[in-house]
Amino acid sequence: MLSVHTIRRICAAIDAFSVTFIAATLSRSRKKTDLSVLANESNNPENFPTIAACKASVLNKHHKLKPQVEIESSSTNTVSDPLPISEPAIVKLKAEKDPEKLFHLFKSNAHNRLVVENRFAFEDTVSRLAGARRYDLIEHLLEHQKTLPQGLREGFNVRIIMLYGKAGMPDHALQTFHQMHLFGCPRTVKSFNATLQVLSQARRFDDVHTFFIQCANKYGIVLDEISYNIVIKSMCEMGRLDSAYLVMVEMEKAGLKPDVVTYTTLMSAFYKHGRREIGDGLWNLMVLRGCSPNLATFNVRIQFLINRRRAWKGNDLTHLMCNAGIQPDEMTYNLIIKGFCMIGELEMAKRVFYAMHGRGCKPNSKIYQTMVHYLCEGGNFDLAFRLCKDSMEKNWFPSVGTIDKLLKGLMSTSKDRNAREIMKLVKARIPSYSINEIKNFQGILYQSR
Repeated sequence: MLSVHTIRRICAAIDAFSVTFIAATLSRSRKKTDLSVLANESNNPENFPTIAACKASVLNKHHKLKPQVEIESSSTNTVSDPLPISEPAIVKLKAEKDPEKLFHLFKSNAHNRLVVENRFAFEDTVSRLAGARRYDLIEHLLEHQKTLPQGLREGFNVRIIMLYGKAGMPDHALQTFHQMHLFGCPRTVKSFNATLQVLSQARRFDDVHTFFIQCANKYGIVLDEISYNIVIKSMCEMGRLDSAYLVMVEMEKAGLKPDVVTYTTLMSAFYKHGRREIGDGLWNLMVLRGCSPNLATFNVRIQFLINRRRAWKGNDLTHLMCNAGIQPDEMTYNLIIKGFCMIGELEMAKRVFYAMHGRGCKPNSKIYQTMVHYLCEGGNFDLAFRLCKDSMEKNWFPSVGTIDKLLKGLMSTSKDRNAREIMKLVKARIPSYSINEIKNFQGILYQSR
């Protein structure tokens, strides 16, 4: 194999011969020959044999015989920067902060399935544009999406409708539903329910009822349980409980069986408005018809019992839940703990609090708030201090009023050191308390000395 030095000498000889030959040829057609001009020509003839070309050819041949990864190194001690690699579009979208640039970046990737079919990227983009109050850009973006091939799918139009709803643009969601046929997309109960849900979330309850009655008949939509449940919930939100119950009756006449969501929604509304007899009647009716209550149903009934200061009855209901194979959640335990605290049964509240750990359920911020508040009310400042400290170390801070009571209680029982520990955690809170609140807390420590 020839060495590189030998190859260079051969190529140099070839270059010299070629230049001489070309110069002699050109001298025949030119009266005056300027080799300096020829040397400065920027465009070389095709296949002109240069040293670089010969070296590249030899290296390329050597590379085919023995493939290897070449690592480029600089002549200096500094490492050269790698070649810039184009970031994925999703990464760029997430990093972009400017609403205008975000809009143009998303629109330029309108045909990129990795972006368009990514639910998080789509929702995050619309959410940030809505946060910047650029509703014009949201409309432009979503209307453009409807004209693309994905606009032929009902599932994609359902996403557009829901995105308009999350952006606080229910009229555009309604318009999207009415115009679906213009883009060759069929309507079914899925897009109907999506529009109904957007109107309900926007608290446009009158429009919910009108849309439910008129559009179902106009477009021949076959309603399902979800359709009726959305309307029932809207009626309950309006306080029209009797009308909501009649919607359930119409649901049964249409051949649909009310489900656990139907009964739970109605029970919650009737209990909330103090109409216990109907709430209990719905519970019994649900059980008689073979519809098993779920976790939400039990929590609704327990909350009603707790509000009536019937904590023991609510606690019995948790045993019924466990026997039915339904595990209580944080909300259930918070209700039971609060119920026992309200009737002065702090020992039972503490037993429930410690028992939930053994049942695979950890207390959340609301449970800590409830315990610390009522322990301070009951004068048990030692346990209140331990639970408050544990809560604050998890970045869960009780209300200002609860901290105020705890600090006063600790100082009144000569627990200055514990009070200073709480104060230290209060100052380290992010986001911080207001200056006046900090001064108020510090004043409690200084006044009690």
